[in-house]
Amino acid sequence: MSEETGGIHLDAENEIPVAEDVSHETTYEVTIAARGANRGRINGGNSLYMRDIVSKVPSVSFTPDDQRLVAGDPATRRGFLDQAGSLLIPGYAAELSNANKIAKQRAALLKQLGQRSEPVDAQNAALNGLEIWTGQFIGVGVALTRARAGLIERLAGPFSSIYDELAGKPQHAGLEYAPSFEEVLNFEQPEPEISKHYQRLYAGEIARGRNLIGPHRDDMTLTLDGMPAREFASNGEMWTMALALKMALFDEIAQVQGIKPIVILDDVFAQLDETRRRQILDFAMQQDQVLITVAAASDIPLNAAEAGKATIVDVAELKSGAEDENADLVAQLQAAREKSTTIADAPSDSRQSGESIGAGNSQNVHDAACEGDDSVEVRS
Repeated sequence: MSEETGGIHLDAENEIPVAEDVSHETTYEVTIAARGANRGRINGGNSLYMRDIVSKVPSVSFTPDDQRLVAGDPATRRGFLDQAGSLLIPGYAAELSNANKIAKQRAALLKQLGQRSEPVDAQNAALNGLEIWTGQFIGVGVALTRARAGLIERLAGPFSSIYDELAGKPQHAGLEYAPSFEEVLNFEQPEPEISKHYQRLYAGEIARGRNLIGPHRDDMTLTLDGMPAREFASNGEMWTMALALKMALFDEIAQVQGIKPIVILDDVFAQLDETRRRQILDFAMQQDQVLITVAAASDIPLNAAEAGKATIVDVAELKSGAEDENADLVAQLQAAREKSTTIADAPSDSRQSGESIGAGNSQNVHDAACEGDDSVEVRS
């Protein structure tokens, strides 16, 4: 039994069908744009938004910033929830994008209303528009709040168990949701109550030109023995909680999608003590595919047996090889260009007496410059 809420598909029993078919090969192409939106393709098909690709290639990354999931600002924890939602809940990424657009439109109208120099008619038009955008913002906000509440409920149990295992003793680690739309947790039909809340805040929102409540102000609290970990946990305990949270997400994705996500360890070993390095490495060794980035291969705490299973790619060597290859190609093209210039600058009598030779040389230059379409390509 399931329900559709604001474009996000929520299953009443917190279960989502696993991937339809993982037995065939699928090619994913991603373009990271210097400007504009990143795009991607699946099996050479139509261009897609990045959000349409993310959930197709599940991955969980461990980074030096993970401790901020406990001690950082709410935006860091919202980012984690949004990553989890995009991977676990169909329609979540699209609904989040829609909520962000509505929030920007509403904030722009609030700033317009705060400009007292505008004519009364313009003020009234902006106020009417604000009511419309507020209604839309409430709709998407309620859907996101319910989705995030379900995510935290699903992750809380595995998170607590994994933390106790990593810590070596039970310490009752917990996750608690702190939504901006508290009404969602307290009322079966929260929309009217949220609307009343906005009406009480209109003056303050107009004065500041900002949305004072909404899903963009949600937070998640990590607790240890019932106390906020951000205030009372040690540095080591915070790291253990961050690792447990990422591992809990990994387990949930594997269960839902029927495949193990790619594990990415992004220069994380330097930030961990020996015990936690061993814990995260033991976890990684049990997975199907792991990508590790470090400044030097010696930074990876692998023993001889483990190192034999790893494929090590030295980026510096790849870059050096590419630069050498590019230099050779540039030299070939430059030599061909100089040869062409020499022929063009030859005396007129030489060109007349050897007209056919000149034409042949030009063709040879063209052939040299274009020999193998794929080979004459400067790579960076």
